[in-house]
Amino acid sequence: MKSKQRLLAAIRGEAVDRIPWSPFLAYYWEHLPPETQKMGQFEYLRQMGADPLLRGFHTLYKCTYKNCEIEDKVVGNESFRTFKTPVGTLKERSVLSNVGNTWFLVDHPVKTAEDFKVLQYMHENLVIEPDMERFNNDLKICGDDALMLPLLGVHCKTAFQTLVEHWVGTVDLTSALYDEPEVVEECLAVMQARDEETVRISVDSNADGFIFWEDSSTTNISPSFFEKYTKPEIDRWGDLVHNNGKLLIHHACGHLKDLLPLMGQSNIDAIESISPPPTGNVTLPEAAAILPEHIALIGGLEPVRLLSGSVEDVRHDAEELLRDLEGRRFVLANSDSCPPGVAYEKFLAVTELVRQAK
Repeated sequence: MKSKQRLLAAIRGEAVDRIPWSPFLAYYWEHLPPETQKMGQFEYLRQMGADPLLRGFHTLYKCTYKNCEIEDKVVGNESFRTFKTPVGTLKERSVLSNVGNTWFLVDHPVKTAEDFKVLQYMHENLVIEPDMERFNNDLKICGDDALMLPLLGVHCKTAFQTLVEHWVGTVDLTSALYDEPEVVEECLAVMQARDEETVRISVDSNADGFIFWEDSSTTNISPSFFEKYTKPEIDRWGDLVHNNGKLLIHHACGHLKDLLPLMGQSNIDAIESISPPPTGNVTLPEAAAILPEHIALIGGLEPVRLLSGSVEDVRHDAEELLRDLEGRRFVLANSDSCPPGVAYEKFLAVTELVRQAK
């Protein structure tokens, strides 16, 4: 079987010649030498002997804020972004972590009821247009040797999770839903409608399936909020995707144990990046016992263990997963991102294992 056929069959619950092995190289890739990065992740994974599952490399649309001026400024280790509109201004602040080599949003832009109205205006005036040329070109290059999963959503996740992560924050959003629920929900409805436009554009493409960076976790959203605000949007996306014969993959990399019963009722085909402790709080066998059979599992190799364990440790963990999930819809992968510095020999050891285990 070619990698694309193997991945699609594993997710759909069809017969496979062996379990797919699809490393997720986020964060790891950026720290590889430039000459390695030049070959691209598709070729790097092919040479590794893995099954390239290219998660979120594309969006099939472009979004442009109309009647909104965006200004960016960096001062030392702080970054400031300002959104200026005719109805008001939003400001956010991020701080650079030298240890993590990433920016952390420390001051969300939406704080008041008036700010929600500005955010609603921004999304009412958002222009969304098809933009598929790069995806179609890459699809020709990859052919049947990779499964490419473009992203969905204006911000590549549901509207409520976007409020949690990017615009408001968990604490202030919870307070706003108690103090000004009508204002929040009116803004949310507009955001969800624009998200749906991205889905309608995307399903009219040659993609076999889609992913969204939901980052689901009870560290930032309660099961009750997930059920009320997140799951209905995912279900609408699922209807549109499935009506066009395609797959919907939910990226969820956090503490999932208390969300899995609800996720199991949602209109998805797979959960990607399920992370055992210490990154997450549920193992894949535990998740398999909670989720219905039709929802595939993608992940399993815990990032900290992948970095700090020996080649033998990683091979042992992979062997356990292959044994414990035998007969399940399953794609073996590292769970969520891959820490920089993981020895390449560990990837090769898993490649050898899955090929021997077929």
